[in-house]
Amino acid sequence: MRIPRSVSGKQLARALEQVGYQITRQTGSHMRLTCNEPNQHHITIPNHDSIRIGTLSAIISDVANNLGIPKDELIRKLF
Repeated sequence: MRIPRSVSGKQLARALEQVGYQITRQTGSHMRLTCNEPNQHHITIPNHDSIRIGTLSAIISDVANNLGIPKDELIRKLF
């Protein structure tokens, strides 16, 4: 499945809340999200109008790896 091309930082943060991530802090134009299941994991995402596709792909890969699910399955859940 293809990654959407125009996802903002706020949209991504809301989507990641569906899989257990919560915004723990924001510094400048970056948000830090934390997930405690299955183990504690932190991810930093830019709070931009449109996240670059390479950055978005890396974030999704990192989250999928932490959750132990394939990247395609996570993309379907989020978008």
